[in-house]
Amino acid sequence: MSADGQKVAVAPCSGIGKPFGTVAREAAYELCETVCPADTVLVALGKLVLGDAAARETVSRNPVVTIDGCQRMCAAKTVKRNRGAVLHEVMVLDVFRRHRDLKPEGIAELNKAGEELARVLAGEVATIVPELKAAVAKGACHA
Repeated sequence: MSADGQKVAVAPCSGIGKPFGTVAREAAYELCETVCPADTVLVALGKLVLGDAAARETVSRNPVVTIDGCQRMCAAKTVKRNRGAVLHEVMVLDVFRRHRDLKPEGIAELNKAGEELARVLAGEVATIVPELKAAVAKGACHA
């Protein structure tokens, strides 16, 4: 855990069966397990949907980044319904529009382009993690 104890909760899409949903989840794993594990915590969207107390507490006590696979924005909506403070929303399609050469294909297993798109997305989100933590620490927003 970081020195101040605050982590950024990351809630990815659970769009099973959709390549952009898979990219969202893979980006969240990359972010939370590899890029900035000391500053982030992964929240399973399914647990929030089921009302899991620990997942609800995580999103209510920490700033949240949601990563959605489509315009339905189910991750963001679910976190908000569970009293989470969504401080940043990412949609995979927006990142893909900036990196059209990284067209994801596959569902259970992404192609190389999809894997790279997930890494790019994780890198982009990682750049704002310190900013989100600082905003909460300064009281500019509340988590």
